[in-house]
Amino acid sequence: MPLYPEIEPYDHGMLDVGDGNRVYWEVCGNPRGKPAVVLHGGPGSRANAWFPRLFDPEAYRIVLLDQRGCGRSTPSASAYETDMSVNTTDHLIADLELLRRHLGIGRWLVWGVSWGSALGLRYAQTHPESVTELVLTGVATGSDAEVALLTRGLGQFFPEAFERFLAELPEDERHGNLPAAYNRLIESPDEAVRIRAARAWTDWETAIAAQPPRSVPRYEDPLFRYGFARTVTHYWGNGHFLGDGGDGDGGDGDGVVLRDAPLLKGIPGTLVQGSLDPGNLLGIVWRLHHAWPGSELVLVDDVGHDAGAPDMAEALVAATDRYAGNG
Repeated sequence: MPLYPEIEPYDHGMLDVGDGNRVYWEVCGNPRGKPAVVLHGGPGSRANAWFPRLFDPEAYRIVLLDQRGCGRSTPSASAYETDMSVNTTDHLIADLELLRRHLGIGRWLVWGVSWGSALGLRYAQTHPESVTELVLTGVATGSDAEVALLTRGLGQFFPEAFERFLAELPEDERHGNLPAAYNRLIESPDEAVRIRAARAWTDWETAIAAQPPRSVPRYEDPLFRYGFARTVTHYWGNGHFLGDGGDGDGGDGDGVVLRDAPLLKGIPGTLVQGSLDPGNLLGIVWRLHHAWPGSELVLVDDVGHDAGAPDMAEALVAATDRYAGNG
C-alpha cells in the first residue's frame, strides 16, 4: 500500500499559546474531512511533509504543528536565551487544546511517533472527549525506565559509543541521571561547553540507531543540533514532566502513562511497532496494548525505531484508511 502523494497546506499560522510562545501550525487535505493531528517526535524534532502522506487527503483534514521551541515555532530552543521552564508536557497538552479550539475542531484522531506517541497517549488520557482514535508508532510512554534503557541500558550494546558518551561528563556526573547531567552542560553559560555537549548527545542518539556517528544529516545543522539536544535532555532529565520521579534510572518503572492506560477505554487505537525497536526490551508496548481495551498491536518484522521503513508506512496507512470512515 503506497504512501499518498505529497500535498501542500491550504492554511497555516502562528498561534499565541502564552508565556511568550507562538506555535506554528498548518492544515492540508480536505477542509471538510475527518480531523487528524500529527505529533512529531524528539522531544525537539519538527513536523515535515512526509507525515500527511500517511493520510488519504480526500478523507482527512490533517493538522501539523511544531511543538513549543521546535521547528518554526518561536522562540526556538536553539536560542540560548529561550526560557525552557515553560516547555513541559502540560504546556504541550494545553497548546493542543488551544489549537483544536482555534481551528474549530470538536474531536480529532491523534497520530504520534516516538515522543509524539507518549504525548498523544497522555493527551488522550487527560482529554478523552477530544480524541476519536489514536494511531501510534515507535511507541514510547515517557517512563524513567525507558530513559534509563536508552541511555545507560543500551551502553552494553554499544560499548565504544557509550564510553565516548560518558567521557563528555564530569566524573561525578557519570553515575546518576545522564540526560539531566547533559542538560546541565547544554545550559552552560560557556558556549563552547554547550556546543560540545550537544554534539556528544546527538552522536549517542545516532549510535543507538545502529548508524555510524554523525551520519544523520539533520544533526549536522548546529542550530537544530543544539535545540534538539537541549529539548530532549530537558524532558528526559525531568521524567518527561509526567511525575515519574525524574531520576532517569527507572525510578517509577512503568510510569504514569502505562499506569493510566485503562483511561483510554472507549478510544480505539492502533500501535504500529517495529520488532527490533530498542524500546521493546522493556515490553512496554505489549503491556500498553493489554492494558488498553480496544487497542490493536501491529508488529512489523525486522524493523527498528523507524516509522519511514516501507512496511511500517504501509501499516500506518492501513490504520488511517481504516479509521477514515469513523465519523
